[in-house]
Amino acid sequence: MNWDEIKGDWKQFQGKFKAKWAKLTDDDLMQIAGKKDELMGKLQKHYGHTKDEAEKHVDDFISKV
Repeated sequence: MNWDEIKGDWKQFQGKFKAKWAKLTDDDLMQIAGKKDELMGKLQKHYGHTKDEAEKHVDDFISKV
């Protein structure tokens, strides 16, 4: 799966992201709106990840979805 597919079906994937990263709020998911860099920023904020760590976590997750 690639990010364009996730972005296209963002509403469908919001629950999966929220299940994986419980600290993401509904407001966070609305602000992210399918933008990968926004998701990584929220992960950095809520989980204290570096940009590289956040990107790795997101890439690992979407490769398994």
